[in-house]
Amino acid sequence: MNKPTLLILAAGIGSRYGGLKQLDKVGPGGEAIIDYSIYDAIQAGFGKVVFVIRKSIEADFKEFIGNKLDGKIDVEYAFQELDKLPEGITINPERQKPWGTGHAVLMAADMIKENFAVINADDFYGRDAYTTIAKYFNELDFSSNDNCMVGYQLKNTLSDHGYVSRGQCTSDENNYLKDVVERTHIEKTDRGILFEDENKNLVKLDENTLVSMNFWGFTPQYFVQLEKRFVRFMEAHKTELKAEFFIPTVVNEMIEEGIGKTKVLESDASWFGVTYQEDRPVVVESIRELIREGKYPENLW
Repeated sequence: MNKPTLLILAAGIGSRYGGLKQLDKVGPGGEAIIDYSIYDAIQAGFGKVVFVIRKSIEADFKEFIGNKLDGKIDVEYAFQELDKLPEGITINPERQKPWGTGHAVLMAADMIKENFAVINADDFYGRDAYTTIAKYFNELDFSSNDNCMVGYQLKNTLSDHGYVSRGQCTSDENNYLKDVVERTHIEKTDRGILFEDENKNLVKLDENTLVSMNFWGFTPQYFVQLEKRFVRFMEAHKTELKAEFFIPTVVNEMIEEGIGKTKVLESDASWFGVTYQEDRPVVVESIRELIREGKYPENLW
């Protein structure tokens, strides 16, 4: 059986963080979160990593990745750009940003022929998340439309320094996903955890709510679903300045149409990330603690 591939979404601009946070050095040997993700994936048996980046960060990104992965895992690059669109689509000339996470995944369609996991470059998911999804891939027929995701408890995924976006998940008694709703403004307050709905009303969320941190597992068949749905999306939204084509949107549509099932894999891994600069010291200390516990070497590579 082919080893699975890790697809890392690293094209984000990082406007709230104030810089190219994908390459921010948070480990004692100058490692970024992305290094720990790749290290964990290698330990879990992944055979290739594909980075989705923008052309404008290619030189900096490749310099950072450098030769450190040579002989450890196969590496390829895909590029997400505003104009990488279905033939015949004309967009609003004022549009500045690409078309979201679903569009980013689609950019790697020609490079991946095996089961693959999708993660964000700036999220630390924990070793157990990779071993859990790799184990499930052994049961997942690469010709099927079934998917999976690693779920986290909301309370363990928040920032103390502002709002975050999370996918609120509902699953059935057999741990199959029923739906995932993108909540783009969730914040810890003295009144509890609140999110802002489409009418700007504040709604309370239970701290144990299951959320998606964009750690998905797919077969290559997902690209087929992505492509045809992205064409439909662009036909409907091509003139808009901010509309985005999200991974969960496609997953939801597939569930509604009875095209495959999505297994929710619960992980006891610890998640942390850097949405804001103020999150950085927590991440640095969390990594140092994992090194003290023997989970990682002082210098990864």
